[in-house]
Amino acid sequence: MSFKTAIIRKAHFNAAHRLNNPNWDKAKNKAVFGKCNNDNFHGHNYVLEVKVVGEVDPETGYVMDMKELKDIIKNEVTDKYDHKNLNLDVDDFKNLNPTAENIARVIYENISRQITSSNDLNIRLYETERNIVEYPA
Repeated sequence: MSFKTAIIRKAHFNAAHRLNNPNWDKAKNKAVFGKCNNDNFHGHNYVLEVKVVGEVDPETGYVMDMKELKDIIKNEVTDKYDHKNLNLDVDDFKNLNPTAENIARVIYENISRQITSSNDLNIRLYETERNIVEYPA
């Protein structure tokens, strides 16, 4: 009998960013990204949900230890991104436009390296209460 179960850990981080494509001129960047292309950046209070799905270990009763997941999120996300300018302070976005879609994918890639390969991983990132990105879809 399968006991596939999802565990979800929530985290928060505050970060600034600017959406900008360096291959475009200023007018096109403003037209496509609007206020999000502000020369002086803008910020969000991000809410992150990390979902791990897998079989429950019969010996521990865990899909994975929540403390371990908490530590992975701290090391891979909050310590790196919280109170940072994503464009200027975070190597993950030196050459990648820090859209919510790209942030969610990068978080997935960084966390997935530390999750047992038999488990599924899903990232849900709330940029605002109404703007939510999920990776993978």
